[in-house]
Amino acid sequence: MRLARLCALAALCCAPAACRKNAPPHTVGLALDVGGRGDQSFNDGALRGLETMAAGLRYTPRGYEPMPDAEYRTLLGPLALPHLGIPRPIVLQGKAQEDYEPNLRLLVDQGAELVVAVGFMMEAATRRVARDNPRAKFLLIDSPVLDDAGKPITLPNVRAVVFREHEGSFLAGALAGELTRTGKVGFVGGMQLPLIQKFEVGFRAGLRMVNPAAAREVLVAYTGTFDDERKGIEVGQDLYRRGCDIVFHGAGLDGLGVIKAAQQAGRWVIGVDSDQSHVAPRNVLTSMIKHADLAVYQAVRDAVNGSFAGGDVVLGLRESGVGLSPLGGEADAAVTAAARAAALKDVEVLRAAVISGRIVVPATPQELARFDPPPPEALGLARAREP
Repeated sequence: MRLARLCALAALCCAPAACRKNAPPHTVGLALDVGGRGDQSFNDGALRGLETMAAGLRYTPRGYEPMPDAEYRTLLGPLALPHLGIPRPIVLQGKAQEDYEPNLRLLVDQGAELVVAVGFMMEAATRRVARDNPRAKFLLIDSPVLDDAGKPITLPNVRAVVFREHEGSFLAGALAGELTRTGKVGFVGGMQLPLIQKFEVGFRAGLRMVNPAAAREVLVAYTGTFDDERKGIEVGQDLYRRGCDIVFHGAGLDGLGVIKAAQQAGRWVIGVDSDQSHVAPRNVLTSMIKHADLAVYQAVRDAVNGSFAGGDVVLGLRESGVGLSPLGGEADAAVTAAARAAALKDVEVLRAAVISGRIVVPATPQELARFDPPPPEALGLARAREP
């Protein structure tokens, strides 16, 4: 079902004007967040949208190389969309928050017709640079544009893409609740910010749907950063020592440390932002994907064909902007194939209920306290556990 929706979304992405071969070259710049290239998470997802999908390139230590079509189609499957004539992207790495604004201004100065700002922490810098450069186009990923009082605003030259992370995390929580054998699951966040709390809240809500006892016992920790793998290892080790057999992370580069802790403990982990199964195939149960790659590709496409418009874009389960990657992980051989299949069936029931509006997933702790979904039996869940 999810594959079919992605195929449909991919078809929509290929407007005829965007697929013209012989279009003049275009310059696109991308400013990375502190996690940077190689986080195997959100930054790498954005890079995939620009370098792999839009430009048809792969990055190596020697620079860019063309990616053969066969490799491209194998790598991305239904997301192997037509390349957009981007000859060589300009990518800048931010080492600290102080780098954000200078990097964005440098991309404008280098003639980028579209500037991509990756991550909610770039919001203020993007707003200032966009106001100073009204002829340039900007894509801000993971945050609306805010005024000085913190209220959402729109700028005509900024497209702001946000995700309903809580919806995808809801499915991750349900899967964890159905497959845990210890009855203890955990969540690791990076900085304790409203955006990251959406992951935690959605995860808790999904647990509550299928395993109320585990929802009451969920263990939560925040590393305080997004770029310290060692902290992720330490926090992950602590949660596994305390009895968790499944941990979901929303911690950027720190999350790679959580995955290493899962490997050391022989337990499961749920990845985030990109499919992280290749990092630890035996231990990554699934990943809650945010399709930053599609958001970047669509913005580049629109800039190339002249249809780019500012404003807000919200991507959730209905839009296939978030979701779970295919089930993997063989760390717990005691969980049978039949149990996995039943759990996946229930996850699909819940996904459909969210898309239809029958379940409204909470996004804040206050909404979680008021969360009153239909009873599991009314939804036809097969494996939901007793309170």
